[in-house]
Amino acid sequence: MPQAGPAQRGSPQQGDDAGRQLVFFGADAAEPTVADLAGLLAGPGEVVRMGGTARLSVQVDAAWRVHVLVAELASRGLAASWEPTEGARHAVRTSYTRVLKPLAAAWLHGTTKRPPDAFHLTGRRLRLWLAAAGTAEPPDCFLLRLGADDQECWESIGVALASAGLAGTLLGPGEGGPAYRITGRRRLSRLAELVGAPPPAAPTNTWPT
Repeated sequence: MPQAGPAQRGSPQQGDDAGRQLVFFGADAAEPTVADLAGLLAGPGEVVRMGGTARLSVQVDAAWRVHVLVAELASRGLAASWEPTEGARHAVRTSYTRVLKPLAAAWLHGTTKRPPDAFHLTGRRLRLWLAAAGTAEPPDCFLLRLGADDQECWESIGVALASAGLAGTLLGPGEGGPAYRITGRRRLSRLAELVGAPPPAAPTNTWPT
């Protein structure tokens, strides 16, 4: 394993109310489950099917993310492998397993990734998304990056963020995205509350606190 190194806008009132409710579903409020991996699919993660099995994969831009994701997958009973890819990136992927079949069935329409109608973001889902593709923008912004080819997902993901009290601004590819920008100390405090303490492998200032 590599060395760990250094919206769409929603109604503020709706977002605040939803966020207060979802604190009860923060990352520390429940045991890890395979359903949490929907957080990776909200970002740049991909899932593919083969027969009665499925495999989840995600490309990340830093070694510390590999450490965190491998540990998160292991905590859900999923062995993961990784390999370097172009541009100093790393691909993290599971094996094909029947355990991931329900996740693939919920998210895939043919080969197209699309959130299920009831999709929502819990603390554990946000934590995984953040670990894979969250980027701090000091002093008071955070980017949650999206899949570059997942345009059909972006609007629904923005709605889920707003429902969690994290209404963000969608940035297109020409604006440093695709990503949702979460702005302001109040929303970043909400994000920190939902995702829990930084993983040990995360460098300083890469996690909301």
